[in-house]
Amino acid sequence: MSKFKWKLHEVIFVAMLCIVFGVVYLAGVYLASFLSTVLTPFGLAPLANEIVFGVWFMASTLAAYILQKPGVAIVSEVLAALIEVLMGNMYGPMVIVAGIIQGAGGEIVFAGWKYKRFDALTMNLAAAGCCITSFLWSFVRSGYGLLSVKLLIVMFLIRLVSSVLFAGVLCKLMGDGLAKTGLLKSYALGRAHA
Repeated sequence: MSKFKWKLHEVIFVAMLCIVFGVVYLAGVYLASFLSTVLTPFGLAPLANEIVFGVWFMASTLAAYILQKPGVAIVSEVLAALIEVLMGNMYGPMVIVAGIIQGAGGEIVFAGWKYKRFDALTMNLAAAGCCITSFLWSFVRSGYGLLSVKLLIVMFLIRLVSSVLFAGVLCKLMGDGLAKTGLLKSYALGRAHA
């Protein structure tokens, strides 16, 4: 039962992590806008978001990796999205809905391992899970059905690579690095590294 209960320091940690990622997520929005401007003359503007999309899953996978408890992936992703919206994301409250869907992609993978396996494979699969659920949401929300199949495949593959690099590989490295410093000794990841 303790696996489902969050301690106060875990709640505070997730809140602080999500504040940081709320800022990172908003920066990602502006980076994607810049990339879109740069890629437009080449007819590649639709790929701009895909290049940085993995950034928007990082709170979900990193928080879940550190706490290793049910619900962390969704809660952290929604909270980071909420903070991003409150800071002025131009897309508004729909970002929170996207956060639920994105976080669910990672949560499904962690739940599939019954929150017992947290390694490179699991992190990369969780990142891919976020990618898949977010792409399905984009398909519905952003009218991806109107795009050519070739463009959809390219967009998905770029998003998948971005997801695995940022939310899988980078978040695992960040978590492991923090654990080695001893800062996470009160959390599941820190105890596993002790």
